[in-house]
Amino acid sequence: MSDTVEKISGHEVAAWLRRHPKFLQQFPDLAMTLVVPREDGPAASLAGYQLEVLRDKNRELSRRLHDLFAISQENERLAVRTHQLTLALMRQATPADTVRALAASLAEDFNGDLVRVVLFAPVAGLEGSDWVQVVPRDDALLRPFADALREGEPLCGRLHPDKQALLYGPRVEDVQSTALLPLEGLGLIAVGSREANRFYPGMGTLFLRMMGEAFAAAMQRFAG
Repeated sequence: MSDTVEKISGHEVAAWLRRHPKFLQQFPDLAMTLVVPREDGPAASLAGYQLEVLRDKNRELSRRLHDLFAISQENERLAVRTHQLTLALMRQATPADTVRALAASLAEDFNGDLVRVVLFAPVAGLEGSDWVQVVPRDDALLRPFADALREGEPLCGRLHPDKQALLYGPRVEDVQSTALLPLEGLGLIAVGSREANRFYPGMGTLFLRMMGEAFAAAMQRFAG
């Protein structure tokens, strides 16, 4: 009478072990004899392999925690600066001083190389400022910004050349990326950078939006 040998594939063994993860606890000697192939070197024991995996995961978690901590610090700094800007805007006695306060804060807080302001109506006291220009809301020059003004959402990245030309004029070649804040009823605020990756699509714009709302509220005090 011949013996019947049941053949079990490696995939079946692996599937069974996945369903019974504590199996090796019952046979510690088996766990110590198993070896695991490594991509960058000779085989290692299962225990050593698991320890190495845990160390890799720990390093990755540490890196992520470090990144999160850096982001939280930056967000805290921007939150404080946004609050300080709001208070500063409300303290200004004239519309011109209010615009200057916003431009100064954006240049400092967003590390911009150029700040440009496009106003729909002239503001007394800003005449002759090379960083401010007045373009009526219905001017054809503002057609490229129609969608941005309608949506009212900040834009970040490399702008279309016609937008760049209006905002930066003769210094357009100095700007590789922009944070644009459209303010319906007021105008456009742009922060330009010589670095192509300083402002990029998808970056957070919460604090930029909050600054724009504070500026609009501060300018509203002088309306009427």
